[in-house]
Amino acid sequence: MSSPICLSDDELTAIMRAAQPIPVSERDQFLRTVAEKLSSVDVGPGSVFRVCSEVQRSFLNGNYPTIGSGSWGKYR
Repeated sequence: MSSPICLSDDELTAIMRAAQPIPVSERDQFLRTVAEKLSSVDVGPGSVFRVCSEVQRSFLNGNYPTIGSGSWGKYR
């Protein structure tokens, strides 16, 4: 069993927000993958963001919206 990862409230909130677009059936595996990757880096706000972004992209298989790409984008 690996040692626990110490996260601040903000870091935990960032991870849970990153899990929201993941289908409910895959969230447990998403969180496990994030925890596994965080166990091999120095944990901080930047590393949490990078790991969550990387894992989220892999779980969404690249089918995520690009900001501003729709008709609701700020710049058309």
